[in-house]
Amino acid sequence: MVTTFQSPDAVLLGLEKCPTGIDGLDEITNGGLPRGRPTLVAGGPGCGKTLLGIEFVVRGILRYGEPGVILALEERAEDLVRNVRSLGYDLDALVESGKLVVDYVQVDPFEIEENGEYDLEGLFLRLGDAIDSVGAKRVSLDTLEVLFTSFKNLGVVRAELRRLFQWLKNREVTAIVTAERGEGALTRNGLEEYVSDCVILLEHRVRQQILTRILRVVKYRGSKHATNEFPFYIDESGIHVLPITSAGLAHGVSSERVQTGIPRLDAMLQGGPHRGSSILITGSAGTGKTTLLAHMAHASCVRGERVLYFSFEEPPAQIVRNMRSVGLEIGPCIEQDLLRIVSARPTMYGLETHLAITHKRVEEFAPHMVIFDPISNLNDVSNDADTKSMFIRLIDFLKERGVTVVLSDLAARGAESTDVGISSLIDTWILLRDIESSGERNRGLYVLKSRGTAHSNQIREFLITERGVQLLDVYAGPGGVLTGSARASREATERAEGLLRQQSLERMRRDLETKRLALDAQIEALRAQFAAEQAEITLRIDQESSRLRELDLDRQAMGARRGEEGPSEGPRGNGMP
Repeated sequence: MVTTFQSPDAVLLGLEKCPTGIDGLDEITNGGLPRGRPTLVAGGPGCGKTLLGIEFVVRGILRYGEPGVILALEERAEDLVRNVRSLGYDLDALVESGKLVVDYVQVDPFEIEENGEYDLEGLFLRLGDAIDSVGAKRVSLDTLEVLFTSFKNLGVVRAELRRLFQWLKNREVTAIVTAERGEGALTRNGLEEYVSDCVILLEHRVRQQILTRILRVVKYRGSKHATNEFPFYIDESGIHVLPITSAGLAHGVSSERVQTGIPRLDAMLQGGPHRGSSILITGSAGTGKTTLLAHMAHASCVRGERVLYFSFEEPPAQIVRNMRSVGLEIGPCIEQDLLRIVSARPTMYGLETHLAITHKRVEEFAPHMVIFDPISNLNDVSNDADTKSMFIRLIDFLKERGVTVVLSDLAARGAESTDVGISSLIDTWILLRDIESSGERNRGLYVLKSRGTAHSNQIREFLITERGVQLLDVYAGPGGVLTGSARASREATERAEGLLRQQSLERMRRDLETKRLALDAQIEALRAQFAAEQAEITLRIDQESSRLRELDLDRQAMGARRGEEGPSEGPRGNGMP
């Protein structure tokens, strides 16, 4: 079954695309190579031309069910089979299944004499027979210059090149024809690129003794295509092209908070940094950047989330051992495949290869968090501008997938800047710094910025203990910020002064209580005296009241006696009876 991918511009122009199946190449060509047309792949030795042609044919068979032919003009068929076996491609099995023909045509330039007409009829017959034998839809022809290496008549070369490309079109096969890079031209003859419908240039550049492979689509008749340079790399699974050339700002955002595993740091960030954001941890050597990263990785694994950790300084076993000394057991996280540590020196690959490998690892593992420790080491591979460009693409790539990216950077002591110069791209920036006082060197932590968060502006003393990272309040007074033993001494002094004040307060409380008790006693005595006097006065009042009642009764009794004796006789008259 033939699978056809058609991009929007291809539909408008009626151009059918043939997907290559090579990671990234179909994206930058808007769907693949022109179906039924030849594509020229040019480049110097060792840049991957032969592999690109073979992978195009093999992936066509395995993914899209399109039989193919590989015709080699330089390497013998058995050598090709052996070379690609390391990539997991069993060409012999495909040949036995009747889906692939691998043929080798030996062309000895010393046996060719430029005399009279020269044509490729013999090649056409042999190639046509191979195509018909399996019903091939894809062809890889490697390498073109071998056919014309002894000829100086460019007119003959041009004519035969046109015949070859037209013959491939007439057979309606999608072909990749490889050619060697020339001086001042894409190819050695400088003609192939003009008769090809699609031209892809492969290069490998060495900068600071580091090799980087680059792919560029030079032309593509009848279709839009990306015109920039794209890094690619070759690993055990074949060719991988990195299709990102510019940073985008269309990624989504999340309001969810991601806990760092350090409660006080989460409190400083109002619950932690946002998920899918970019976090930068900077500081000089020995300030604890890796330990802080390990805390964040461990906290994510505890939540059941996957973490991809790129270390440019330490191997995985060393990181596991070192973190164990501070109470972090990340070994079980690795065993459960929640944490993958990828360790490599920056000088092992070019900058773009590092980026491409990161893409591949992210696609394979689908992590929730990606950590790079430290990014400053990548300056050994390239200059600051290239490194910044690489991280712009990397951060946008991860943000588009909602992945939280955490970077550490070695900065000058106390500097609020980065060597890579990506601070403006960062959402949350945590600065670790040395604080020297009283002959001691201690660590401090503060949040330099955190977009979308009302973060703390206070400095915390950063302690690395056998129980992990702890953040303590620093003492800020007239003499400045105190940490370490100076802070402990000041705290002890404050505790002693506080104790003295507490004791003074207790004495004042006791004196007040004594006075209160004395006053209460006086009040009770006055109350007792008042009660006694009140009782005596009440008694006198009662006695007087009783006397008054008795007098009143006596007067009433006397009045009553007088009424019983009758009225008294008045005086008698002077007349006599």
